[in-house]
Amino acid sequence: MAETNVESLIRSLVIPLLKQPQALSITQSDEGRYHRYIIDADPNDVGRLIGRQGHVAAALRTVVEGAQSQRANSKRVRLLINDHRH
Repeated sequence: MAETNVESLIRSLVIPLLKQPQALSITQSDEGRYHRYIIDADPNDVGRLIGRQGHVAAALRTVVEGAQSQRANSKRVRLLINDHRH
């Protein structure tokens, strides 16, 4: 089974939700047991990515984590949305 390109998956899921997709940037780093992906979007679009009570963000995390390899030695994915308010 082919490895999933997580960044392109995230990009394809997130771009339709944004009003200003040109402001989207995704940063990837490795931290111990995790591949960490930080999503930066226009501050006016952050609420669209998080959704009411975090439902959209939770759905994005579920899809991205489900697409990852299930091998025992593979790292888990951590998806973070930069809120710009903090």
